[in-house]
Amino acid sequence: MHFGAFEQLAAILVVSALAALIATLLRQPILLGLLIAGIALGPGVLGLVRIDESITLLAEVGIALLLFLVGLKLDVRIVAQLGPVALLVGMAQIVLTFLLGVGIAAAFGRGGADAIYLGLALTFSSTVVVVKLLTDTGMMDRLHGRLSVGILVVQDIVVVIAMIVLAAVATDAGTDAVPLTQLLGVTLRGVLLVGVAVLLGRFLATPTMQLLGRQAELLVLGAIAWAVSFGALSTVLGFSAEVGAFLAGMTLASTPYREAISGRLTPLRDFLLLFFFIEIGAGVDPTSLRAGLPVAIALSAAALIGKPVIVTGLLAAAGYRKKVSLATGLTLAQVSEFSLILVALGVAQGSIGPEIAGIVTATALITIALSSQLIDRTEAVVRRLADRIPGLERSAQRLSDPDDDAPMRPDIVVVGLGRFGSTVVEELLDRGESIVGVDFDPRAVSDRRLGIPVLYGDAEDPTLGEHLPLDGARWVVSTLRSLEGNLTLVRSLRLFGYAGGIAVASEDQADCERLRAAGADITIQPLHVAAAPLVARLDADDARRASDEAIGRDAGFIDYIVDRASESDGPVSP
Repeated sequence: MHFGAFEQLAAILVVSALAALIATLLRQPILLGLLIAGIALGPGVLGLVRIDESITLLAEVGIALLLFLVGLKLDVRIVAQLGPVALLVGMAQIVLTFLLGVGIAAAFGRGGADAIYLGLALTFSSTVVVVKLLTDTGMMDRLHGRLSVGILVVQDIVVVIAMIVLAAVATDAGTDAVPLTQLLGVTLRGVLLVGVAVLLGRFLATPTMQLLGRQAELLVLGAIAWAVSFGALSTVLGFSAEVGAFLAGMTLASTPYREAISGRLTPLRDFLLLFFFIEIGAGVDPTSLRAGLPVAIALSAAALIGKPVIVTGLLAAAGYRKKVSLATGLTLAQVSEFSLILVALGVAQGSIGPEIAGIVTATALITIALSSQLIDRTEAVVRRLADRIPGLERSAQRLSDPDDDAPMRPDIVVVGLGRFGSTVVEELLDRGESIVGVDFDPRAVSDRRLGIPVLYGDAEDPTLGEHLPLDGARWVVSTLRSLEGNLTLVRSLRLFGYAGGIAVASEDQADCERLRAAGADITIQPLHVAAAPLVARLDADDARRASDEAIGRDAGFIDYIVDRASESDGPVSP
């Protein structure tokens, strides 16, 4: 039976909604459900959808919007703050994983462009899957969550560079130009495209968005026009429209309108990306998929085992603790939606055949499904692996000035120097206390901005209490949110004879009771601490309103507001 365009659209939406619902019920990413829906709708299974120009156009716009929003998040100031660890580990992981992927391709008789695309597809991890699952499991603010996001940002930048180079090489491949001339042409066109982006971003982006920002609908329309225009310029210069959309996003990343644009375009992006995943799935031939399954299984093993091993080793070499390194590696154990985009562009340009897209799609299905379960159970998996893997960890040690040989005798030891911990340190320093910090992030150890000595140590190390300078310390304060880490710290301190006060952070009341039973004197609930001054301020204001009610009536509204505005109560401080 032949279906028209509207009937095909209805079939796509209904089957996609059902597949996404099933994926959600099975605690799988929606992306996985959409890929399976595409395979089911395609000619190899149900045959309900025929990929035509309308579906392809919607898919291309969806990819362009995805890359536009990725660029919109890549403010150069934020990229500069990633730090050398995320940059170096990210780049080293990309190189090593790429070589692993090329080696696997070569072992199965795949060389040339096929090997390059398979190696690149293995290299990148899924920003959509990782960020969603880290947020759902409350691990986004954990150290391994922050490291994972930093490495993903590096990967996103590299994948766009790879798209630029591969698209340009494919454009020049049909010419008689020698390789050096091709490279020179690619470089000059790339410099021109980036130069236009820099100039427009520097001088035109903010004024244009200010003009369009007078109405929300106009801002959205203008942002889409901005992205599509850059995409068109990119295609004229021989690159893909997606690369131009990415650069368009970067030009707006430093404007005050980026969050408003991102928030309004995200639902549209998600809707249009549906057609990309459907197109990818519908383009998979089950016969060729079976033929390429051995390669897909080998690549999946490399993503699920090889990539975590590479990331774990690199982070351990950078000085991170075993559990942090393992958790970060496990979080990145899948291939990316950008891998699918990359091979789709390769097929469209004729650089690779559809069977390579089928192999990468199968790898995505396997790795996303299994890595989602790993991320969901990160803590349990890491505990089991950490006990079975020797090495990769150094014991608690002091990292301070070699010339500073004087013993430390702090009044208070603060464990955990994240946002909450840094605030605690600043408040205590304002009160004249002597502080020593403890953290297992090497960057925090080397950061001198707090102006206190910092020890390298992990709260989950049972021997940590033996290494801390506790002589004369009245309090040990842990600002960590990990129940296991805080329980281990409390027990370690009491085991090594510390008789002073112990204060630990926790958001769960049941966990607070367990921590007090283990020996903690005070349990801190940071969100409650932050809210308490505001609640007290509101209570005081309610009481004053009641006493001032008559004044408000008699003096008149404007006079009353002027009187109140002249009062200085100071800011609310968490």
